[in-house]
Amino acid sequence: MIHATAIVDRKAELAEDVEVGPYAIIGPQVHIGARTVVGAHVVIDGRTTIGCDNRFYPSSSIGAMPQDISHNGEVTALEIGDRNTVREFCTFNTGTFKEEAVTRVGHDNWIMAYVHIAHDVQVGSHTILVNQATLAGHVRVGDWAVVGGLSGVHQFVRIGAHAMIGFQGHVAQDVAPYMTVDGNPLATRAVNLVGLKRRNFSDVRIAVIRKMHKLIFREGLPLEQARLQIEGLRGQGGDEDVALMLGFLAGVGKRGLVR
Repeated sequence: MIHATAIVDRKAELAEDVEVGPYAIIGPQVHIGARTVVGAHVVIDGRTTIGCDNRFYPSSSIGAMPQDISHNGEVTALEIGDRNTVREFCTFNTGTFKEEAVTRVGHDNWIMAYVHIAHDVQVGSHTILVNQATLAGHVRVGDWAVVGGLSGVHQFVRIGAHAMIGFQGHVAQDVAPYMTVDGNPLATRAVNLVGLKRRNFSDVRIAVIRKMHKLIFREGLPLEQARLQIEGLRGQGGDEDVALMLGFLAGVGKRGLVR
C-alpha cells in the first residue's frame, strides 16, 4: 500500500492498510491508524499521531515545527482524530510549551485547501474550515463550527460550537456559540438557524437560543447582566444550550466578544 517513490522512515508506525501515495514523506515519530490515505507529495513529520479513516490530499505539510520565533526545537506534538478530510496544501503545526505542547484536531472534520492550523490550536469535531482559513496560535474551535473562506482568526481567539463565520472574516474577538458573524468590521448578525436545523435542533431549543441571542446582542446589556438574564432561561427546554453559552461567556477575556 506504499508507493515505490514514497519515503517512510522505518521507525514510523503505520497500520497495515494505510495507503501512501507517490513521493510522500513520513517521519520517524509518526503513527497512522487504519484505512488512512496519504496522498501524493504529503509530508507528515514531527511527533504526529493520526487516527483511522483519514484522507490527506496531495501536497499538505502535517506536523512541522511551529511557526513561533520563541520555539527552540523542543519536541512537541500534533494529534489528529478519525475520519477527517484534509484537502490540498494544508499546513498543521505541532504545539509549543506555552500550553500543553500539543496541537489537536478532533473527528469528522472537513478541512479544505490551503487551511493553516498553527501551534497549540484545538479544533473540535464536525467542523468545516473553508479554503484558506487561517487559525493563528492557541485558537479554539468548537464542535460543528464553520470558518468561512479566506478568514483569519487572531491568536487566542475562541470560536464557539455551532458558530458560523462568513467569507473573509477578520476574527479578532471570541465568536459566541450558535451565532453567525460576518462583515468588516465583524459583527454578530443572527442565530445560525440553517446549521441548527440541519443538526435536528428542536423548535424548543432554537427558541431558547433565540432568546440568548436577543439578550446578548440586541438588548444593549453589559455582558455580565446578559449572563444573569440567561441564567433565568434554565428549565425552558434548552438547558444544555444555556450551560454551553454560560460556560463560553465566562471565558471571554481581554479580547472581548464579537457583538
